Amino acid sequence: MSLTEFAFTPNTFSVPAGEEIALHVANNGTVLHEFVIMKNGTKVGDDFGDEDVPNIYWEVEVAVGQDILTSFTAPSEPGEYQVVCGTQGHYMSGMIGTLTVVAAR
Repeated sequence: MSLTEFAFTPNTFSVPAGEEIALHVANNGTVLHEFVIMKNGTKVGDDFGDEDVPNIYWEVEVAVGQDILTSFTAPSEPGEYQVVCGTQGHYMSGMIGTLTVVAAR
């Protein structure tokens, strides 16, 4: 996945519920970016702020020029989860995506 001003590429993802997901993230932008998965049923309001922190399911911060391989356990509950960049102003600039969690087979 590539992070730039102000987009995730790709910006939609589909993963099986409860599985360990490997994520290769490259910050190809000129500022710090974050990949933040919000908890099921929660969405960021007007802009990402302190009030949204308790609603974070998982996040990773990626410095300028950093290229990392990380992983997370997908939520166990199927549904659509909002993905945002938590860097100030990036959500308002459209840095938003969707993680779709599907029932594991």
